[in-house]
Amino acid sequence: MMLAIAGLLAPTFLGAQEHEHRPGMVHPSSTADSAVRIESPGQAAYGAIAEIVRVLEKDPATDWSKVNLEALRQHLIDMHEVTIGAVVSQENVPGGARFTVEGEGRARDAVRRMSRAHAEMLNQTGEARVTVEEAPSGVRLTILAADAGDARAVARLRGLGFIGMLTLGEHHGPHHLAMARGAGH
Repeated sequence: MMLAIAGLLAPTFLGAQEHEHRPGMVHPSSTADSAVRIESPGQAAYGAIAEIVRVLEKDPATDWSKVNLEALRQHLIDMHEVTIGAVVSQENVPGGARFTVEGEGRARDAVRRMSRAHAEMLNQTGEARVTVEEAPSGVRLTILAADAGDARAVARLRGLGFIGMLTLGEHHGPHHLAMARGAGH
């Protein structure tokens, strides 16, 4: 049975081995291919960086001496760690929710950085009141609706949960571009 499975997988594995990226490698293309624009580069962080590079390339005012794509890459790693590596528990509290968000190593540090930054941003919008307390393995974050008596607003915050709260404000694109331009975190 194992030999049969190995026999079926070998052509796929060997075919994948034939496509290595090496210095000077040229990918085949045709005139028809040049008119096609592939939107997905296959990996989200890579795609986010590629999108920022396209914006920077098109902007004649780009000061390349200040561009810092490594800072953006590190931030995208933080986003990945918080999204994938964090363990979140939620407790409903009057007017909102409290989240215990934990991780180990880089995930713990990313949780702390991103929670503080997003709490500050949300507090500025007036949409919610957010407090962040450091915990041994991460943070305890409490988010309350601006109007704790607004049942729909409270339900929305609870439904969004911790990860949904991080997406509020449509600020990621401009933030990523600013980081790439060298504006820091």
